[in-house]
Amino acid sequence: MALKKSELYASLWQSCDELRGGMDASQYKDYVLTLLFVKYVSDKYGGDPYAVITIPADGSFAAIEGLKGDKEIGDKINKIIGRLAEANELKGVIDLADFNDESKLGSGKEMVDRLTNLVGIFEGIDLRANRAEGDDLLGDAYEYLMRNFATQSGKSKGQFYTPAEVSRVLAQVVGITADTRQDQTVYDPTCGSGSLLLKVADEAPNGLTIYGQEMDNATWALARMNMFLHDHPSAEIWRGNTLSNPHRWGEPNGLKRFDFAVANPPFSYKSWTNGVNVADDEFGRFQDYAIPPAKNGDYAFLLHILKSLKSSGKAAVILPHGVLFRGNTEADIRRKLVQQGVIKGIIGLPPNLFFGTGIPACIIVLDKEQAAARRGVFMIDASRGFMKDGNKNRLRGRDIHQIVDAFRRQTDTPGYARLVPFREIEQNDYNLNIPRYIDGSEPEDRHDLTAHLHGGIPQRDIDALAPYWRVFPALRGDLFAPTERAGFRRTGYSAARLPAGQVKAAILNHPEFTTFAARTMGRFGEWRDAHAPHLYSLSADDDPKGLIRELAEDLLARFAAAELVDPYAIYQILRDYWAETMQDDVYLIIQDGWQAAGALRELREERGQKRKETPDLVVNRRKYKADLIPPPLLAARYFAAELAEIARLEAAAEAATAELSAFLEEHCVETQNLASLLAEATNEKGSVTKGGATARLKALTVNSEQETVDSEEEEALRRCLALMEGESAAGRAVSAAQKELDALLFARYDSLGEAEIKTLTVNDKWLATLAGATQAEIERVTQALATRVALLEERYSDPLPRLAAEAETLAAKVDAHLQKMGVL
Repeated sequence: MALKKSELYASLWQSCDELRGGMDASQYKDYVLTLLFVKYVSDKYGGDPYAVITIPADGSFAAIEGLKGDKEIGDKINKIIGRLAEANELKGVIDLADFNDESKLGSGKEMVDRLTNLVGIFEGIDLRANRAEGDDLLGDAYEYLMRNFATQSGKSKGQFYTPAEVSRVLAQVVGITADTRQDQTVYDPTCGSGSLLLKVADEAPNGLTIYGQEMDNATWALARMNMFLHDHPSAEIWRGNTLSNPHRWGEPNGLKRFDFAVANPPFSYKSWTNGVNVADDEFGRFQDYAIPPAKNGDYAFLLHILKSLKSSGKAAVILPHGVLFRGNTEADIRRKLVQQGVIKGIIGLPPNLFFGTGIPACIIVLDKEQAAARRGVFMIDASRGFMKDGNKNRLRGRDIHQIVDAFRRQTDTPGYARLVPFREIEQNDYNLNIPRYIDGSEPEDRHDLTAHLHGGIPQRDIDALAPYWRVFPALRGDLFAPTERAGFRRTGYSAARLPAGQVKAAILNHPEFTTFAARTMGRFGEWRDAHAPHLYSLSADDDPKGLIRELAEDLLARFAAAELVDPYAIYQILRDYWAETMQDDVYLIIQDGWQAAGALRELREERGQKRKETPDLVVNRRKYKADLIPPPLLAARYFAAELAEIARLEAAAEAATAELSAFLEEHCVETQNLASLLAEATNEKGSVTKGGATARLKALTVNSEQETVDSEEEEALRRCLALMEGESAAGRAVSAAQKELDALLFARYDSLGEAEIKTLTVNDKWLATLAGATQAEIERVTQALATRVALLEERYSDPLPRLAAEAETLAAKVDAHLQKMGVL
């Protein structure tokens, strides 16, 4: 069975559970990622004499598997990893984690059990099963772990990871194109775990030569492993302080120059001058500008990167917003950079994206090649485009795409992006703070005093909805009519034709909206028809990442000219569904084939297994998982009659429950003089039970010969028991019908042909879900319009004279009542 991405994530995070408690996340990541590395290279390169990694028989994951339960498991794992490191010149890289450290892993049996369980989890992950872009699957899992480690590690340990979404923005705005050559170079002077470099490499279809430097030893080791895991074993990642001791890469007299550079340096680094001869820097990084402040290294990193670029070089650097407006020396540096034309663009990011800090940051894009011809700086205010993700913010796919599209096209978008000429920047004393040049605030919703006094809806507010009226010209006349006052038409104001509560229904049922919705859904239909053949023919030759890129880009292109609907919102619908569901489905189909992917998988619980899957179907007490086609989908296509019968039985069961509840509510209430009729059948918790009612009825029957029995109580008890039995019988009927349906579904799964599996998956599941979400987004347009129209109607529905008259009338009534009471 192919390894689904979500299952891989869950297994890896389960491995982290084995280590929690003894150490911080910033430490246990070393153990998990080391084992992931050993497992991956063993699965991928084991037995291949021509592989880039040599896997010794006594230095493989198979050797580690044989240690489960061994009293010396920690020491022996260290030795196995050491042999793998020695065979591949990876000493000091993959052998940093001490698997025999009692202070972190416990001693004696505790260590043995913990490491045995940890090895067992990795043993159950078969990375050889990933025939379809397996490296990408694993790379994404590594990224998942890094994000979670950064989240768990807290504020001080997040510097080793740049959020993948931000990395993708940098990678796409730095200037990589389809024509970028493999021998062109990319450099990250503060590369952390290497995630940013890898995102840039992903944008180069022909490949790219990777260079990086990292000061922290453990993080440098992560970066080296990360390069192997992402199939970039030749990447040159060096240890050391970039500012005080930049690696020369064979350049004896200065810095090596690169075609591209990306970086996320530590914000406002206070000790950047340690080891740096700032007065006479041998690399000449500051001589044309000024020496950055001793307690703030933001511009020190930026100037280092600028110096490290070729004459045609380009860079994208993440820095705190303060670099855009801080004064003194930094203002001088900023002025010179602008005057030289090396700053191509500035992108303002949302706050709280990064794990080391919550302050907002920006991306500064440098471009030496076009510096002389540059006439301005292209600015983007992307600070409002994000989603909440726990206690952090996160860029969505649509936010990334919108930023990159705007930057590449260099076109002005009101409130979002514009090319700011140098003359305007000079007039602002070279202050580059984005709000000075782009007003991204929402326009003020002003009230009209005349309308409040005399009624009517201001024409100004109606005209502000012009984008809607261009699409629905007749609808405007159906919603608003000119105001009549004192026998003449009052210009500038209109009256509502419908009550506010009827506006939404009127819009949804309007012929113009029907036409608009059909026209817009037609775009989806064209996209569906264009790509359905490919989806129906998915095979082992397909690339899942290439597939979603093709699907998403074409969907965005088809909706680019759509009226009213935000094309990026439609794009995000597909991206979200891909991440939640479709991605796992596609990997499953590509790796196992349609027939195997569509079959049921029996769940077998193993001893000691912590993570248990929820079954989709239970037949004869055996549990099954439907990985591709959930039972409701199969039932909807083949067992509509049975579903309808279950729905009828469920409705009957709900009615029986409601009838019983109403009866109990009526007969359990105590009146002023009488206890409730069911008081003797009520337990200490205040509930009437079947056992209690039966016992009380039996007691009444026994006593009926000796004394007078309350016939009303007896009747209530019998009625209560009958209703309880009716409720139970209705529930049993539902269960029996569901059991019968489950048996039919089980048999139907076994007989599904490949063509049926494709129809159920592509048509009934993927395309139907996306069509429904797209339709909902179209209807959201009407919701926005209806909400605004209703607000305007309610705001001016009661002008001041009418309110004053009503107030006078009510005051008069109050006075009259008070007079009757003798108060006035």
